[in-house]
Amino acid sequence: MAKQIVEMVIDAVTMELPDTKTIKLKWPAGYDPDFKTGQFITLYWPDTSGYKRAYSLSSCALDRGFYEVTVKRDGKMGTRIVDWAKAGDTMVVIPPTGRFLPVFDPPNQHLICIAGGSGVTPFRAFAREATRRQLSTKLTVLYSVRTTNDIIFREEFRELDQANPNFRFEVTCTRLVPEDPWTGRRGRITADWVKEHVIDLPNTTFYACGPNALVDATEHLVLHDLGVPKAQMKTEKWG
Repeated sequence: MAKQIVEMVIDAVTMELPDTKTIKLKWPAGYDPDFKTGQFITLYWPDTSGYKRAYSLSSCALDRGFYEVTVKRDGKMGTRIVDWAKAGDTMVVIPPTGRFLPVFDPPNQHLICIAGGSGVTPFRAFAREATRRQLSTKLTVLYSVRTTNDIIFREEFRELDQANPNFRFEVTCTRLVPEDPWTGRRGRITADWVKEHVIDLPNTTFYACGPNALVDATEHLVLHDLGVPKAQMKTEKWG
């Protein structure tokens, strides 16, 4: 069956960081797709149909009536969205697809989600769904950023952490100056840090999302350093 490609109005925009924007795309009347948390949509502008970009949904499948994507200023599409997209603009949307999906069943599962930069955006959707459904599934996000000014969804993740006893949001900063008052973790993601969060390895699924270098390093860390079977690892690379 052919995908239902539709034009959607940008209902709202939110600057998450100076270089990162969330756009909320309103579904038109009669549009009611069946999709899954963790999938991505493909966008293009009506005046440049030859240039398309795929973005992971930062909203979850329980969010009905709209899609949200969170975009970093990068490349032609990212730059135009961050610098110019505004409420009332129209974009063309190719419906969700993709297999980067949270494994919430059986209920004793533990999802360890490792992200860098804007790679954290699909994990906001994971955490939203798990929290709203009050799942017993454990969900841990390990997030690597340069400085505390680069933490996307900082407040929402903090609220989800407080609302959901099975969710943890942990940040490590890689480029803080020594005198910075940050009291959290510093340095890159390591096998030892990941291992600290593993409770039941056979029932843990690892996710990695972000730049190619981070995903490749995480995949090596999980599969080789921790000895995790490949079936327990899911990745999403963003170039």
